Amino acid sequence: MNRFTDRVVLITGGGSGLGRATAVRLAEEGATLSLVDVSEAGLAATVEAVSAAAREAKVLTLVADVSKEEDVDRYVSETLAAFGRIDGFFNNAGIEGRQNLTEDFTSVEFEKVIAINLSGVFLGLEKVLKVMREQGSGMIVNTASVGGIRGVGNQSGYAAAKHGVVGLTRNSAVEYGQFGIRINAIAPGAIWTPMVENSMKQLDPENPRAAAEQFIQANPTKRYGEAPEIAAVVAFLLSDDASYINAAVVPIDGGQSYKY
Repeated sequence: MNRFTDRVVLITGGGSGLGRATAVRLAEEGATLSLVDVSEAGLAATVEAVSAAAREAKVLTLVADVSKEEDVDRYVSETLAAFGRIDGFFNNAGIEGRQNLTEDFTSVEFEKVIAINLSGVFLGLEKVLKVMREQGSGMIVNTASVGGIRGVGNQSGYAAAKHGVVGLTRNSAVEYGQFGIRINAIAPGAIWTPMVENSMKQLDPENPRAAAEQFIQANPTKRYGEAPEIAAVVAFLLSDDASYINAAVVPIDGGQSYKY
């Protein structure tokens, strides 16, 4: 299956977790990739993973901070300079931030999380939508979270940002459907990535694995999701197989967000 042959896909947060898994999946399906991350080492590791899965894949790597407008301008312009177009955009970069009650969260931490998880998503949309509108086509998937569709506790900045991503997704999808552009979001739940592992360390620094096992017992499947499972959904939403899906927010959480 080569749904992405001759298509260029831009991925932020491409140096780890969901970004890396999605890069591998899309490369296996023929995509040309532009990968963005703040970590040069993370990007190098993703390139290795992509090359192992799809030796002929074309990959551009760009070190950038998605919260800085000049960096976003640069990752878009350099992608265009290298490949001439952007057919798909996985607007994925994000952080969790420290866990704390709202009264103890601090404005500094709140602004940091909002800057990356919400402003970074907006800036990516702002710049890439201009490109896609000129092309007359494009597919975008934003990374929200179950924390963007319900309360999760101790994550004021994260929840506020991810609820904002859901709003941006729906609003922009309504605006741009007429231009041949589809915009959707995923809402991952407990997916075993470095970010979730760090979250468990915050809950129990002495025994994060025990915290992880206790946390997942509330899930109907009694397990964590894996990054390739998310990548499969992102690939579908970025492909022509999802040609009439627009403004959707897709929970990928084993059913936990629907459990009373």
